Amino acid sequence: MTDASPSLDQLRGLHLPAETGGLQGAVMLAIALGFAAALALGLLRLLRARRRDSIRRAALRELAAANALPPEPRRVAQARLLRRLARTLQGDAAADARGAAWGTVLDRLFATTFFTQGPGRVFAEGLYQRGAAEPGAIDAELARLFGRIGA
Repeated sequence: MTDASPSLDQLRGLHLPAETGGLQGAVMLAIALGFAAALALGLLRLLRARRRDSIRRAALRELAAANALPPEPRRVAQARLLRRLARTLQGDAAADARGAAWGTVLDRLFATTFFTQGPGRVFAEGLYQRGAAEPGAIDAELARLFGRIGA
């Protein structure tokens, strides 16, 4: 009498060959590396967002302190704060600009025309000019622009 049940050797053809174990390992490695890269990218974005958020908070805090000063020292403190922000966010070359080029740097940094066409020109044209714009308008706009840092 012959045994009708197949042996394990006869069923081998129904399964993946033993060599594909290396291929499955490579696929698993690629998936793991992709996951690790995505995790690292997400962590990097989170750290950048936190950095921008801390810069925004610090800038708003220092602006509030500057706004408590009398008008002339207030403008000087605000101008120094703008230089430090430009240096932090765009580097030394941007912070070293003067005159109209400085106004352009600030407009590009904050995506506005406040520093070349609006009352913020006082920071590019001269802090001690007579008949400068109303301090409250400049203070309010700086607070709005600083609030958008990193947003």
